[in-house]
Amino acid sequence: MSLTPHDIAKMLDHSTLQPFLTEADIRHGCEVALKYDTASVCARPGDMKIVAEMLRGSTVKVCTVIGFPHGNHKPEIKLAEAQAAMDDGCTELDMVINIGKMIAGDEQYVQDEIRLIVDAAHARNARVKVIIETCYLTDEQKKRACELAAQVGADWVKTSTGYGSAGCTLHDLRLMRDAVPASVQVKGSGGIRDLDTVLAARQIGATRCGVSATEKIMAEAEARYARGELTEEPLGKADPSGAY
Repeated sequence: MSLTPHDIAKMLDHSTLQPFLTEADIRHGCEVALKYDTASVCARPGDMKIVAEMLRGSTVKVCTVIGFPHGNHKPEIKLAEAQAAMDDGCTELDMVINIGKMIAGDEQYVQDEIRLIVDAAHARNARVKVIIETCYLTDEQKKRACELAAQVGADWVKTSTGYGSAGCTLHDLRLMRDAVPASVQVKGSGGIRDLDTVLAARQIGATRCGVSATEKIMAEAEARYARGELTEEPLGKADPSGAY
């Protein structure tokens, strides 16, 4: 099936999360997102007022990260961070689970914390993507983390922060898509830098990809579309191991 560049843009959460970015960098990131009409700009919590101002009146969502990147903030701190972000205009929250608790098998703690953020977000018409940081988990732990998130109403499950020991893989996207019902979406993030990777993720069933290489990906999409070659099927060759 043929796609348009806009179909690709609406899969992209344009990421502006590096610690060294200045206000000028954040504003430029919003301009890039507005140019292509991406799904969102995912910026640091302290940037929300700037991002909300820049994106006002557009269809690009205001997104931030909660408990980022290691996930070990106290639940009440994550909740306060989420509420402050929503106060500043944020409508999508990408929260990191407590990875150590998940590895240790304390599923109740992990699920209670996800529920805390999901309930707070949904009360204010915001949505939540739950980052499970796949690089540190076994396949069974990945599956269980996704199930725990789905059971308490998470809107997405997401692979990675991009700051762990590894990022997104095709294997993890397939596992996560299979682990949650159709009502829960899947987001790939971490090391997604080209159009073929986005297309591969789309074929598996991911609806969002967290990327900082938005301009490169969109240039590839526009060039391929002009040649009549932008299709639903991924055109690149993925590593058989499932890694990018």
